[in-house]
Amino acid sequence: MDAVARRFREQHPSVDMVSILSLPLPELTKKLRDGSLPPDHVFYAYVGKALQIATETNCITEFLQESESQLRKAKLVGKEERGLLYGVPVSIKDSIDCQGHDSTLGFIKNLNKPAAEDSVVVQVLKRQGAIPFVKTNVPQSLISYDCKNLIFGQTRNPLLYTRTPGGSSGGEGALVGGGGSILGIGTDVGGSLRFPAAFCGICAIKPTGNRLSKRGIMSGVVGQKAVAAAVGPLAKDVESLALCLRALLSEDMFSLDSTVPPLPFNEEVYSSTKPLRIGYYETDFFTMPSPAMRRAVRETKQLLEEAGHTLVPFELTNVDYVIFNYCVRGMFADGGSSFVRKFKGEMEKSSMGMFFWVAKAPHWLKTLLSWIAKPFVPRLSSIIRSMTENTVDEVWSLHREIEDFCHQFIGQWKKLNLDVMLCPMLGPALGIGYPAKLSVAVSYTMLYNALDFPAGVVPVTLVTDEDEEELRNYKGYYQDWWDRTLVKAFRGSVGMPVAVQCVALPWQEELCLRFMKEVETLSLKKNSLF
Repeated sequence: MDAVARRFREQHPSVDMVSILSLPLPELTKKLRDGSLPPDHVFYAYVGKALQIATETNCITEFLQESESQLRKAKLVGKEERGLLYGVPVSIKDSIDCQGHDSTLGFIKNLNKPAAEDSVVVQVLKRQGAIPFVKTNVPQSLISYDCKNLIFGQTRNPLLYTRTPGGSSGGEGALVGGGGSILGIGTDVGGSLRFPAAFCGICAIKPTGNRLSKRGIMSGVVGQKAVAAAVGPLAKDVESLALCLRALLSEDMFSLDSTVPPLPFNEEVYSSTKPLRIGYYETDFFTMPSPAMRRAVRETKQLLEEAGHTLVPFELTNVDYVIFNYCVRGMFADGGSSFVRKFKGEMEKSSMGMFFWVAKAPHWLKTLLSWIAKPFVPRLSSIIRSMTENTVDEVWSLHREIEDFCHQFIGQWKKLNLDVMLCPMLGPALGIGYPAKLSVAVSYTMLYNALDFPAGVVPVTLVTDEDEEELRNYKGYYQDWWDRTLVKAFRGSVGMPVAVQCVALPWQEELCLRFMKEVETLSLKKNSLF
């Protein structure tokens, strides 16, 4: 990367890299497509910037050298044939297959096993003219919201190096957040797009699980159907996410993967200006929100009301049951044996925190530990209990129960006649190493994987001195070891971004984006922080 960036700079000393890097994606694509900006200027500007951010945060795992020959071909494409993302350099998460490159998931055993072909998402990006140019770091196994493995090491948050960038799409969060990529593609099974976006002060959307093709994408727990995984974009602003979905939801996607419903991007819904009915809640009564999280929701609610929208309180119940019985039990219904198998022969397991050790324990020990822990640490007891092996019959009834829960949630939503929902998002970014100790804090995000609703994040504020002061009174709902650890993880974050989550019903990505755009516009108007 260093060599190619330097070579270009020496040959074209007059190219204004800074002004290229400052262009928002919609403006950049317009200039690339009408020919007023040559694709090689854009490409090498981003290669140079990506290298700088990688040096600072350790977010890139590989430079895709074939991107240079793709660039040469792009220069020959006539104006009429240029796709929506013509000439746009795109970063790709490690677990998304790119032909000729490893998808390691942070496992040493996956090294030197290059993918035979591009994943469908990468194929569609290329057909739309995009140039995938780097792959980015992930935590070992992907089942984590930190970003560290033995092959590539720890990725740091570009805004504060002592903080995690989030995970599992952490390399993407750091690279896009640092300005080294204008568009990134990641995946999400418990918050893996939303954590990095929120922690690094950018935007992301997790679509409904099957809105975009997952063909050629490696997952942390293969074959489980209880908690829906999704692939989606990360970018600096909402308009860029919309542009990316517009490009991906094309005939190409539907012909390359016929299991994806042929739903093109609905412009009418996205560009509508009719006032919305918005449900909201400030807490899930499981993970106590940090003062900044609560304030982010309150302030956003107020801005939306002032803009003419209607806000309706939404009553969240039994989130503890959802997390333990649907999310944890759903993902580890085999008692965690397939998860443990992935680590066979690997040296590092500690970043997995407790999950790995509980998964390894025999059934009788899990039962005993769960019983012993119940009076003292009820949440630990519940996690251990939900990681015991299930019979096929039990898995089927679990799937049925999740389905019923989903319909019940939609019923509550429809009864209030809601369009969308405003929810808290965990933040600010935790210190490096804390996510492994705080698996329970995924409650705000993972709920929408269990429900399989589209959910996006938008940064709306920065942590203030008052927020930091208020942390002194933070106790948590359980006042257990996790609550005490979470408050430590939040500390010392003045000036770090805090986001909100915007949620819509299944297959309503365009409405979700429209709501995100509204939140973004109002927040920008209120405080030109970002």
